Amino acid sequence: MMTRQPLRCKIGPSILNSDLSQLYVESQRLLDNGADYLHLDVMDGHFVPNLTFGHPIVKCLRNKIKTAFFETHMMVSNPEQWIEPMADAGVNLYTFHIEPVKEIPKTCRKIREAGMKVGLALKPATGIEDVRQFIDLADVILIMTVEPGFGGQKFMKDMMPKVQWLRHNYPLLDVGVDGGVGPNTITACAEAGANMIVSGTAVINSRDQRSVIAGLREVVESSIHKCNV
Repeated sequence: MMTRQPLRCKIGPSILNSDLSQLYVESQRLLDNGADYLHLDVMDGHFVPNLTFGHPIVKCLRNKIKTAFFETHMMVSNPEQWIEPMADAGVNLYTFHIEPVKEIPKTCRKIREAGMKVGLALKPATGIEDVRQFIDLADVILIMTVEPGFGGQKFMKDMMPKVQWLRHNYPLLDVGVDGGVGPNTITACAEAGANMIVSGTAVINSRDQRSVIAGLREVVESSIHKCNV
């Protein structure tokens, strides 16, 4: 099992609902306002019914933003197809959905060989038992708290038992939540044990991104502190 660093809060705004024609400007502003990393939603129109962007755009963004941590959330039917191009584009964490993948260990190994960290994502209908045997292969487990494919959906609080199970059994694992996460739902996420917080609309559409990000961080850090005491 890989050695893990002490748990810390990481806020990764999803740029899905930003002005994609201004992707660099919007992304840089999020980082300037306190984001720890950028969560880049890649959709293929097949695994989910929407299309966003692929590795050429990520590579252009990397050419402008040299050092920030990039996570690509691969909502695609064939994640293996994009490992090399995304590694070449400068992605740090390659998060893919386990549902369409037949050989999860092989995909994890290829991601590592390409020099990226591994994230495993679960749709709302997917149970923890489906990922349990693969957790040691991953750096992050991402629990979807909406159906993947569109921004701005309502948070599903009934996903929190998955987060609780992961935190209880893997105290130092990075556990992410994605979908409908913002100031009104962050407490449920933090108390369940999530430390990687993907927040889209709540941050992007805010007049004061810095204070929203700081507020999310404060709630999560106080929960982590309680766990460590």
